[in-house]
Amino acid sequence: MTVTIYHNPRCSKSRQTLALLEEKGAAPKIVDYLKTPPSAAELKAILKKLGLKPQDIVRKGEARYAELELKERTVSDDELIELMVENPILIERPIVVAGGKAAIGRPPETVLTIL
Repeated sequence: MTVTIYHNPRCSKSRQTLALLEEKGAAPKIVDYLKTPPSAAELKAILKKLGLKPQDIVRKGEARYAELELKERTVSDDELIELMVENPILIERPIVVAGGKAAIGRPPETVLTIL
């Protein structure tokens, strides 16, 4: 089974999740999503595996969220996905995908349920 982690090496939860995966014997494909963001289609597929909507994985505390005035305006799911692709800092991290499942590593142990 292929395991992929959408990872931000500057994020402590992301580093902890990666370490946990490696400790459990997984050799995940590491995607530094800030440098290589998922496409809109990839993000939609990840959301489907998570069973979540785009607004569920937006980092509302990020400065970019405020700059884009996302709290003050209504955007469609497709618009929000495009904004996350253009501004990957808005995507919650880390996200681990394994087979047909995905989980957000907050807390890191959450990802063990999909291995």
